[in-house]
Amino acid sequence: VRLVESGGGLVQAGGSLRLSCKPSGIITSVFNGNDWVWYRQAPGGQRDLVARFTTTRSTIYADSVKGRFTISKDYAKKIVYLQMNSLKPEDTAVYYCNTLKESVDWGQGTQVTVSS
Repeated sequence: VRLVESGGGLVQAGGSLRLSCKPSGIITSVFNGNDWVWYRQAPGGQRDLVARFTTTRSTIYADSVKGRFTISKDYAKKIVYLQMNSLKPEDTAVYYCNTLKESVDWGQGTQVTVSS
C-alpha cells in the first residue's frame, strides 16, 4: 500500500485548500476498518494529529483547527479528505495521512504554506 497525499500549495491567510489522501492498493476491509488521521509537521516540530475519522464515522479535531477543518472519507473511491478553511500562517506544515495505528508506510506528505 502506498499513501499518496495531494492538494497542498501556497495560499493567503483566510484561504482554503482541500487535501486528498489516497492509499493506493489498499483493500476495502483495511480502508473501512481503520480510523484515518491527518497529521501535520511544521519545520523543526513533531508530527501532530490534526483530524481523525473513526470507524463509527465520528470526527475528532485538534483544538487549533476546530471549526475550520473538516475530515471526510469517500468509501467508494477510498480517499480521505481534509477541507481546510480560514487558513492561518500557523497552519503551515507538511500534511500526512495514515491510519490511527500507523499501519501503512508513510507517504511523502503534501506541503501547505499559508502566507500572512
